[in-house]
Amino acid sequence: MQPAPQSAAAPPSPAHVAVIMDGNGRWAKARGLPRVAGHKRGADAVRTIVESCAEMGIRYLTLYAFSSENWKRPAEEVDDLMGLLRIHLTTEIDRMSRNGVRLRFIGDRKRLAPDIVRLIGEAEARTRDNRRLDLVLAINYGGHDEILRAARRLAGEAAAGRLEPDEIDEARFAAALDTAEIPPPDLIIRTSGEQRLSNFLLWQAAYAELIFTSVLWPDFNRQCLADAVAEYHRRERRYGGS
Repeated sequence: MQPAPQSAAAPPSPAHVAVIMDGNGRWAKARGLPRVAGHKRGADAVRTIVESCAEMGIRYLTLYAFSSENWKRPAEEVDDLMGLLRIHLTTEIDRMSRNGVRLRFIGDRKRLAPDIVRLIGEAEARTRDNRRLDLVLAINYGGHDEILRAARRLAGEAAAGRLEPDEIDEARFAAALDTAEIPPPDLIIRTSGEQRLSNFLLWQAAYAELIFTSVLWPDFNRQCLADAVAEYHRRERRYGGS
């Protein structure tokens, strides 16, 4: 699977696309199915979008897979989501390796089950040398929590005398975040019609273009992604300038 060639006039794809995958439950409810059916169909959409990003030359794709607030959902649904995560960490790694996908994870792993933490570590290690696409999964992730953990880490360094407070600038703070080696997103897409960030990449989203679509995540496909990228190219990014 090679990236699709672009014409000389075609603008380059955004380097980093992030997606708030919303609407699995509504997709299932509309069809009279249990919520887990929507999550399973949503996992199929993930595969489609990962392959589409690679074909379009997008270098980084971050997916909001499980937020730190999602623990508030019914225990049965949380168990279903964690079960799906286990399955895909086991069954999808070969495919990702063959297609040059590097798997990364952001979020606090302390609350995750030990076997999931182990599978995450194995997936990261196995795909570390892949360079075609970095797939970043946000699991037990919240923007507030990430910023607090970074602040505590830097405060600890300062308290230990290894860091002067005046040395903490934007670059130093960004380097303490989960996304230290990942550029900020150029484009953030949220599906299902909701129009908010929901605690996702709050620091990193400062200058991202935001696109909200009414399409439910299980129905989000390559054409939906291409439409969002086309809308991104119609916008003028000034980064605070005139």
